[in-house]
Amino acid sequence: MNPALTQFGAQMSHLTGVRAIMKDIIETLRAGSGQEFINLSAGNPVILPEVEQLWRDCTAELLAGPEYGEVVCRYGSSQGYQPLIDAVREDFNQRYGLNLTDRNILITPGSQSIYFYAANAFGGYTTSKQLKNIVLPLSPDYTGYGGVSLIPEAVVACKPTLDIDAAAHRFKYRPDFSQLSIDQTTGCVIFSRPCNPTGNVLTDDEVKKIADLAAAFDVPVFVDSAYGPPFPSLNFTEMTPIFGGNIVHCMSLSKAGLPGERIGIAIGDEKIIQILECFQTNMCIHSPRYGQAIATRAIASGALADISINVIRPYYQSKFAIVETTLEQAMPKDLPWFLHRGEGAIFAWLWLKDLPMTDWELYQELKKVGVIVVPGSSFFPGLREDWQHKHECLRISLTATNDEIETAMKRLAQMVEKLYHS
Repeated sequence: MNPALTQFGAQMSHLTGVRAIMKDIIETLRAGSGQEFINLSAGNPVILPEVEQLWRDCTAELLAGPEYGEVVCRYGSSQGYQPLIDAVREDFNQRYGLNLTDRNILITPGSQSIYFYAANAFGGYTTSKQLKNIVLPLSPDYTGYGGVSLIPEAVVACKPTLDIDAAAHRFKYRPDFSQLSIDQTTGCVIFSRPCNPTGNVLTDDEVKKIADLAAAFDVPVFVDSAYGPPFPSLNFTEMTPIFGGNIVHCMSLSKAGLPGERIGIAIGDEKIIQILECFQTNMCIHSPRYGQAIATRAIASGALADISINVIRPYYQSKFAIVETTLEQAMPKDLPWFLHRGEGAIFAWLWLKDLPMTDWELYQELKKVGVIVVPGSSFFPGLREDWQHKHECLRISLTATNDEIETAMKRLAQMVEKLYHS
């Protein structure tokens, strides 16, 4: 059968960004013919014993409690499971000195759904046919932003400035405010903090400046905190979540050990939350309640925040240290390689300036020596400019074992040296 697709159907039936790369990776692993690969492409969090036990314990409490039937056998509110909303409200009010009410919180089936709701509620064509842009103020950023809008031309990213420490072989992306355009054509702003794929953390001042620019035009700013505090707290540098005004703080419990349960949390202005809730009602009624119920216990007890700081964060921070140390030892000092400063998330980001081939071609070459990474060009959704830098970067997952990461970085260094000196 070959049914005719609508404009939206044609767009949404195609894979974008990393999802397209993952298809190739899966096929590579299946057709490996006995070759062993070190897979540094994964975005799936490692199943840490302490984290898994937390969710087992919360599940046991739910099973033994009187509300189990109400949780899994009945529909619920589109806004979310009330005890979870209460737990989030109380935790954030106490932790950050806020004055949240129930109406400031929405529970969604994963944070990706928040950006889909936002991109299509605030971005795209208005009733008067004006195009409202979805602005990504710092590129590269999460590849998923490229597929959330039903109007692809609405997604617009801004080229960053590069803060380079040549002697240390380090660099950091910073928003270029001279190029950042937020005006009456802007529908909403979205960015991740800490950033997938680079590990970059925008400073408090940068976030506030972006929010202020947007507030002048009554534009909401969605801050994707899937890796931020208080859970999973995958920030390796000090950072403060910023709330209030036109900022919508968006969270996910995926990297806190519940990716299979799809739990997203949006915290923001009541009017914005209400719009997102209506979108959710029309799309899927409400989020799955089992995951919400066990998350309620983990948040209300303080166990999730504690395990995030004492187990999840140190685990990935130690992995980044292995990438860093191994590259420093193995990479030739005379070559223009630059590791993005590791400020958070579960990835390392490597820039190979003046790379003699494209990132996709390097990805293919690395597969020949048993190393799988993700080509960096997948992470520049909405960037219209033809920028060579887009084809010189790699995303390296921190989810492999210590030995695998060390071995892979040594193979990568050997490959890079061969390419530049050939």
